[in-house]
Amino acid sequence: MAIIILLIPLALLFLGLALWALFWAINRGQFEDLEHQAWRVVFEDRDRD
Repeated sequence: MAIIILLIPLALLFLGLALWALFWAINRGQFEDLEHQAWRVVFEDRDRD
């Protein structure tokens, strides 16, 4: 039962860090263009010709 006293704050700390990382990535534009990089792999050979 005493481990819960340690695990709950630790879980809240990890949740806070994950939310901070998510909002940091959103503000830096990491999720702006998700399609371009995926299609670049498909059409990469056509650019060399």
